[in-house]
Amino acid sequence: MVSEAFLQGIEQFNQRDFYACHDTLEAIWIDAAESDKRFYQGILQVAVGCYHLTNHNWRGAVILLGEGVRRLRDYQPDYETINVAQLLEESRALLKYLQHSNPDDVAEIAQTVQESSDHSSCQFPSIVRL
Repeated sequence: MVSEAFLQGIEQFNQRDFYACHDTLEAIWIDAAESDKRFYQGILQVAVGCYHLTNHNWRGAVILLGEGVRRLRDYQPDYETINVAQLLEESRALLKYLQHSNPDDVAEIAQTVQESSDHSSCQFPSIVRL
């Protein structure tokens, strides 16, 4: 059974309210079983990476997205009703886009990501429930 708090965190993530998502999921992560901690921490780190991008912090975005991807890869293809494989694919695509961009252009990159439509090579990841 997926908790209401986790569903709220997913909704916040998908609405790009990454700061609120962090707060919601952190409360779950703190009390999670050891086997689940890396899963929640991975999503948290992807959310914080996206938050850093919205604040034009290129370095923070790259570091946190990378850490989140690293933690989530052991939970593929799905975990806790989440399509982890898709979340990873989208997070890796954003990370790769950032890594191949000029950090000095972070404001323009953030604007592009925020305005992008689905299936763009440069978009925020989303969390899909199975």
